[in-house]
Amino acid sequence: MDFTDKKVLVIGLARSGMGAIKVLHKLGAKITLSESKPRSEIKEADTLEKMGVEIADQSMEVFERDYSLAVKNPGVPYRAPMILKLEERGIPVITEIELAYQVAKPQHFAAITGSNGKTTTSTLLYEILHRAYGEKAHLCGNIGIALCEIIMEHNLMEESGHYFALEVSNFQLVNIDKFKPEVATILNLSPDHVDFMGSLDNYYKSKTEVYRNMDKDDEFILNTDDETLLEYTRRYPIGCRVNSFSLDRDDTDSFIKDGFIYVKGEKVLPVSAVKIVGKHNLQNVTAAVCAAKALGVSNEIINEAVSSFKGVEHRIEFVRELDGVRYYNDSKGTNPDATITAVKSFDKGVILLVGGFEKGLSMDDLKKNLGSVKKVIGYGVCGPRLVKELVGDDGILVTNLEEATAEARRIAKPGDTVLLSPTTSSFDQYSGFEERGDHFKKIVNSF
Repeated sequence: MDFTDKKVLVIGLARSGMGAIKVLHKLGAKITLSESKPRSEIKEADTLEKMGVEIADQSMEVFERDYSLAVKNPGVPYRAPMILKLEERGIPVITEIELAYQVAKPQHFAAITGSNGKTTTSTLLYEILHRAYGEKAHLCGNIGIALCEIIMEHNLMEESGHYFALEVSNFQLVNIDKFKPEVATILNLSPDHVDFMGSLDNYYKSKTEVYRNMDKDDEFILNTDDETLLEYTRRYPIGCRVNSFSLDRDDTDSFIKDGFIYVKGEKVLPVSAVKIVGKHNLQNVTAAVCAAKALGVSNEIINEAVSSFKGVEHRIEFVRELDGVRYYNDSKGTNPDATITAVKSFDKGVILLVGGFEKGLSMDDLKKNLGSVKKVIGYGVCGPRLVKELVGDDGILVTNLEEATAEARRIAKPGDTVLLSPTTSSFDQYSGFEERGDHFKKIVNSF
């Protein structure tokens, strides 16, 4: 659409909102920003006003005005009364990713979603694409860099043919319209974000939006080892070509056999080249390799990139070894399934630190997978519930992460592993998992 002099509402700022505003300003839109923070707390306020952006609050009056379009920050609940009010009035509500997709020239988008492993897979895919396509490769999306920022920075409203490793969350997928990646995958499905989505079914369905617009020219990479994912792809059929893969069988399109990853029958990569630990990471690598092959990358470049990839920050990240005890930061473990994946990466002697913001997620599955765990230490708002449901009186309960880490150090023996994998978000005491992970590393490195 032509945005010249069109009234557009941007709901929520942060990086995605600011990215959207920059794009809309370039296109000549008349922009209103609806933000929950008062103007005095918006550090970009002066810049926004110089751009002609009206800064408004989130009272219902703002949402009763006329707009051609609303761009919603992913963190704003999609069923919030103010969003429903806009939709009732026939005003389209989209996310920043949809806006960027609509205004950019044709690009090569690989969209990575799923409950766990998105950041590792997206980052590895970017490393591969960067080796293959240089400065035309980009990593963005839910990883913390708005797609609109990249569109602006590289003039992609005028230039086409760039390659994107795009991490997308269900928050970003619930309000897409035309977004159509060339390659996509849902890595896995496990319980999360029920508080935001209203039900587990809504959450799982939202992930399938990633392939809703894909067609015969596109490729979906299907993890056949995930039964829940298979159920939802049956419910919501995939309309493009499918590259199925498995770590456990070799009757899929892509598979592991005799120590090699095969993509569509072609021997691509030795498993020995994978440096990051755990079966889950082998799954992430396989998905990234399949995506890279779909985007035309050579086996040689794939081998070089995977061989040098050491993982991502805050995801089973080795911090240090002290007195024979190894410390790992898995602050990105924000749901029970992520923590199950983390504890399964170790054979024994795990002192597990759990706690944070209360999301109300069941601990039943994690309780069944504590074989390598010798002690559970809980902290934060939901620490008491997690300890009670996981180990009862055998657990240790403290107030905060600093106390939890100190207690873990006190009881750890040589050969043990202290693992921060909280099972939930950090918003009781931190601004996000990054701040929590950074604090944990600072504590450990201060010993």
